[in-house]
Amino acid sequence: MKRVIVGTAGHIDHGKTTLVKALTGIETDRLKEERQRGISIELGFAPFNLPDGQKAAIVDVPGHERFIRHMLAGAFGIDMVLFTIAADEGVMPQTREHMDIIELLGVNKGIVVITKKDMVDEEWLMLVEEEIREYIDQSILKGSPMIAVSALTREGIPELLDMIAEVAGSVVEKPVFGQARLPIDRVFSMAGFGTVVTGTLWSGQINVGDTLELMPVQKNVKVRTLQVHNEKLPSAYAGQRVAVNIQGIEVGDIKRGYLLASSGYLEPSYRVNTRLRLLKSSARSLKNWNRIRFHLGTDETLGRVVLLDRDELLPGEEAYAQIVMEKPIVAYKGDPFVIRYYSPVNTIGGGSIIDPNAPRQKRFREEVLNDLAVKEEGSLYDVVLHEIESAGQEPLTIQEIMRRTGSSEDDIKIEVQQLLDDDKVVDVTGKGGYYFSSLGIDRMAALMDSTMREYLSKFPLRAGYPKEDMRSRLFNNLNSKVFTALLKYFEENGQLSVKNNLIAPYGYHPQPGDRDKQMIAEINRTLEQNFFSPPGLDEIEALQGLPETDLNEIISYLLDKGEIIKLSENIYFAAAAIEKGKDLLEAYFEQEKELSLATARDLFNTSRKYALPLVEYYDKIRFTRRVGDMRIKA
Repeated sequence: MKRVIVGTAGHIDHGKTTLVKALTGIETDRLKEERQRGISIELGFAPFNLPDGQKAAIVDVPGHERFIRHMLAGAFGIDMVLFTIAADEGVMPQTREHMDIIELLGVNKGIVVITKKDMVDEEWLMLVEEEIREYIDQSILKGSPMIAVSALTREGIPELLDMIAEVAGSVVEKPVFGQARLPIDRVFSMAGFGTVVTGTLWSGQINVGDTLELMPVQKNVKVRTLQVHNEKLPSAYAGQRVAVNIQGIEVGDIKRGYLLASSGYLEPSYRVNTRLRLLKSSARSLKNWNRIRFHLGTDETLGRVVLLDRDELLPGEEAYAQIVMEKPIVAYKGDPFVIRYYSPVNTIGGGSIIDPNAPRQKRFREEVLNDLAVKEEGSLYDVVLHEIESAGQEPLTIQEIMRRTGSSEDDIKIEVQQLLDDDKVVDVTGKGGYYFSSLGIDRMAALMDSTMREYLSKFPLRAGYPKEDMRSRLFNNLNSKVFTALLKYFEENGQLSVKNNLIAPYGYHPQPGDRDKQMIAEINRTLEQNFFSPPGLDEIEALQGLPETDLNEIISYLLDKGEIIKLSENIYFAAAAIEKGKDLLEAYFEQEKELSLATARDLFNTSRKYALPLVEYYDKIRFTRRVGDMRIKA
């Protein structure tokens, strides 16, 4: 069954709360002060059944200009509006401001309800209806049905209920799949239960037992129980008024304006990029860096407007703008918002969120404006590609793309698959986890290649660039798993090779220079002349007159090539000596079963200094095996 939230709007004392009571039987003025003064200060809520059996809920908002911020908190998330205008007064100042707000929020379904019909005669009513129709025809509610009612006598109330059911039938339901978002409009404590918050569920669903994230404080809380329309249920769905009993936090730690959301889904931000429109009715223009009041959902904060392509926004104009907040807010791409002047406080404009986590933007930059145009106007295919390309060296997950684009998981998966088929996007893991743009992949490959070649030109004897050093220096945003998958992708495409934790251009081999070749030959000759008693590095350094750094480079090269073998910290044997030693041992074990260290020393005609590491090396490669103090053939 469809879930519908109906909102009221209109000037103070135009009968909104009385109308709600006539429709639902519920008194929404719950504060003593509200009942005494006869005006709504806080939001009121009332569930009711429509004639066709459909369930709905009414959000009753204050009409007084002092409480417009409460009206805004209730107007976000409504599906249709009962726009009330009293028959004895007609269109008044808050009538116009409420209509401006409804228009800014894009609420285009509603009913114009002329209240207090019993207080005027037929002739006056006809004049008021004509005035109201002229006004409505210039608004977002143009063409909406209009009805005159009396909440006191109930004249017109049954017909109004039928109208609500008819308009509700055309409402497009909010998405129940995907991530949950519940802007909080009330917080209280209930004996025996603890902390309870209420709000209109904007998207997704909430289930008893779910762990949600309280934003912007980013604290996890657990759903203990749920109520929808005063009924305890296991689940709540987008488009419903919900009361959530949560564990893990005290009432004093939650404020109206906070948000319950699926964990890890949203991020608080001090900056949002927007399409901003100034109302034609605004008495003032908006200049760059003007201070404003920013309203989104149930949240309100102060901020400043950065006009990105001009110095002043005139009434009726719209432009790209960044709004810099004085406290963090939580937004989602496509969210509507409203702005009001800082002082005097009145509604002047609003718009929609383009980038909910925007970096600091420079003004009058063509690339910034083009970026916003793509994000705002491009097809989902274009927008997804733009987001992945803009991420550069940072791979995006499906969840991150959803957050950046404001689209559903299913829609994102379709576009990502098409981008993969078009070779615009690459999944290096092959498991649908992390996506790079092909452009980003090419740039990373070029960066790796230039880095490796510069490094290897400086160290021509090295077999490659250290893998972990490459990741930590140039790609520290990638974890080891993703970086390894990226290298594998490049290797499979013949762009590089990875061996022994070293990265090198594909087909690369160290190329010693003439001087290096001469030193290598002399070192090999020195080691081979002293097969089983080779000189240490310090002796080779002295013999060859090589600087220590150069000697270390050559030794590393010879080790990589397998021309020499390291037995201990300062003992290196020629590979030929190791093979010669094997031959000697083979011949020995043909005659004897065991080998002592003293015998090995004599067999190799060397000292204990070299005999011990040599036989230990043979143990290590499992050519021999130690048994007690003796060695046997493995």
